[in-house]
Amino acid sequence: MVARVRKLIERFVGGGLGGETVRYVIVGALTTLVNFGLFELMHVIIGIDVTVSNVTSISVSILFAYVANKLVVFKRRSGSAPALAFEFFKFVGSRLFTMALEVGAVALFYGVLGFDARFGKIAAQAIVIVANYAISKVIVFRGG
Repeated sequence: MVARVRKLIERFVGGGLGGETVRYVIVGALTTLVNFGLFELMHVIIGIDVTVSNVTSISVSILFAYVANKLVVFKRRSGSAPALAFEFFKFVGSRLFTMALEVGAVALFYGVLGFDARFGKIAAQAIVIVANYAISKVIVFRGG
């Protein structure tokens, strides 16, 4: 049992996929802080509509996530302007897909079920984080 846990920890913090995973977790945490921080500022402090605040905070965090994932997590450098544009298009398209999942979950928990808006964002994050990594790894930054 101890050997299995040690092996799992070594894989997580070691090189290769493990190092990439650690970088993804760190960048994801920072992206989440951008997302939640802006949402908190707009909706809770300023009082802007929950959906407007949510879409805005997700959009800003998508831009942050692209740069951070490209340069820090997957360490990709695009060779040409068209390649960079296509990669960015794939990233934004995938994040718009997961943004729709998140917005739908927040709307469900907040608007339909009557839970706190923060709860809806937290609940949606588990699915969104896994989906974003898988899509980035397999579709957007593959081969990096």
